[in-house]
Amino acid sequence: MFFALLIVTLLIAVVVCFIVARSFDKPIYNILDRIVGEEMAGAWARYLKFAIYVVGISGGVRIYELERYLPVAASPKNPGFVEQPYQLMLTPERWVLEVYRTVIETLQSLAWMLLVFFLFALVAYIIVRVFGSRREAKQPATRDEG
Repeated sequence: MFFALLIVTLLIAVVVCFIVARSFDKPIYNILDRIVGEEMAGAWARYLKFAIYVVGISGGVRIYELERYLPVAASPKNPGFVEQPYQLMLTPERWVLEVYRTVIETLQSLAWMLLVFFLFALVAYIIVRVFGSRREAKQPATRDEG
């Protein structure tokens, strides 16, 4: 039953990441196009899509939380053994809770990652605008006399 839960949470996290990546695909590309240019925007957008999957799956599939469903065997040879008072059972209610937790944790991880990206993109955009306006001010104005 543990393996089924692990696979289901992994699939749910991948689906949520896919939906988020598709939803933000065009805005991310447009932002990167403005900041780094068209020739590099595609590569950066692919990297950011990869990061969306890595952050989303690692945030949604919480291995340490799922370990609570594994039985722990007591062993006198294992000095680091910490006995758990009980092992959680995978009931239908627990399944619903774990599925819900997977969706929420995946979205939360992605929201933080995208927030950081958009904040850095905003700062980069402001820097590009400031240096672009200074460059235009330093160039002499040319007139069309024709």
